[in-house]
Amino acid sequence: MANKKQSSNNVASKASEVLRDPNASSIQKKLAGSALSQSSTKNQTGKEMESTASKVLKSDKYSSTTKKLAGSVLSQSNKKR
Repeated sequence: MANKKQSSNNVASKASEVLRDPNASSIQKKLAGSALSQSSTKNQTGKEMESTASKVLKSDKYSSTTKKLAGSVLSQSNKKR
């Protein structure tokens, strides 16, 4: 079944900012790239990215921006996995 969910314009905009930010962490950039790739496409979150996003959401050490991107990425994962 095709993925019908897409990153919102708000999330895509934040992801774009993160990717252009030289001070953004590698995990932020990874999540931002995934979120942006799911904007206006039918791309779906891969298994490895699901795991990464899940770990971010369970941890207290990440910023609200990182968690927002992780939440978006995870919400577009394959529900059968």
